[in-house]
Amino acid sequence: MGGKKKLSLKQMERMQAKKDDETKTKEKKGGSGGAREKKAPGIIPPDPKSEKIVGEIKKMKVLTPYAVASRFDLRLSVARDFLEELAQRGVVQFVSGSKNLKIYKTMD
Repeated sequence: MGGKKKLSLKQMERMQAKKDDETKTKEKKGGSGGAREKKAPGIIPPDPKSEKIVGEIKKMKVLTPYAVASRFDLRLSVARDFLEELAQRGVVQFVSGSKNLKIYKTMD
């Protein structure tokens, strides 16, 4: 009925040769053809007592769970809990938010 037409041997050879050429050019360029190795985001938050972490957070103007998750390679739920803990410690201050998004700023 429907479906893709079966390729001839000549067409398959051309496709294979083209694929081989592409992989060789990527290897020559250093292999950074856009495909980056994915790493799973962290589940364990950074230590809120660390001066290095607090310094990184103070550099950011506005803190949202997404911004923190991106900066420290965390999951959003972990970043949300991390910001709540920092708010309890007095490092950041809750500014505004709704059920879905909470916005914090650093304390000066």
